[in-house]
Amino acid sequence: MSAQALNLGGVPETMLWTLHARAAEFTARRSVLRDSRAAALVRLIDCDFSRRFGPPNRLFAVRAALLDKVLRAWVKRHPDGLVVSLGEGLETQAWRVDNGRLRWLSVDLPESIRAREVFLLPAGRFEHLAADVTSETWFSRVDAAKGVFFVAQGLFMYLPPDAVETLFKRLAAHFPGADLAFDVIHRSLSAATCTKQEPGQYFSLPPMPWGLDRTEIEPKLRSWHPGLRRFRFLPYRIPGRSPVWLAELRDRSVSRPSLIQVTL
Repeated sequence: MSAQALNLGGVPETMLWTLHARAAEFTARRSVLRDSRAAALVRLIDCDFSRRFGPPNRLFAVRAALLDKVLRAWVKRHPDGLVVSLGEGLETQAWRVDNGRLRWLSVDLPESIRAREVFLLPAGRFEHLAADVTSETWFSRVDAAKGVFFVAQGLFMYLPPDAVETLFKRLAAHFPGADLAFDVIHRSLSAATCTKQEPGQYFSLPPMPWGLDRTEIEPKLRSWHPGLRRFRFLPYRIPGRSPVWLAELRDRSVSRPSLIQVTL
């Protein structure tokens, strides 16, 4: 298969940015994510990833690996369950955590689904749905009878704050007991992306209008859904040689991105 060009801009282009990081991790020293499928994808896409996106951001690989771990644990308890991945772009997580029985539904914008299907065709238990994730139009496709886990990896920060709130409340109302994992950027990064940016050497971040400091996250979610059954921070960090206590202290910094798992 010859290399294919993907003409993407704005938020959909971020699927190439994060793919770049996951693919680079495949051959990285002390790798946290071994994803041969991601490594193969970058060879199939006509893009100079290093020139366009600069050095790979390892936090994307850390995020993916941590969510893999969470999903594998959930799949052990729900072997025939459904994972609904919202706005996943060219993520290949479904193949990394597959137990041969789970079902996977990828919900994304039509432009993003078209790009995904150039390389990753839906088949059997893995389905695609082109839809606006903030609407309820796709809810009828979610069969929660054997458990459902919603993954919103690298998504909520690109949505208006009221859209994040509305979607969270709708998921809680329609799918009580479901699990949801998502990441949150801090307010200072959100504000920086929403101001006019001078053209840089590499890819410029699209606006990220939703961000919260770490201390705000749990109170905010509980105000949206007082019946929230479980809330936990996941240890979102690049492995290193720092003492555990120091790494945990850094994790609690309001300036750090946070990865959250809740049970609705």
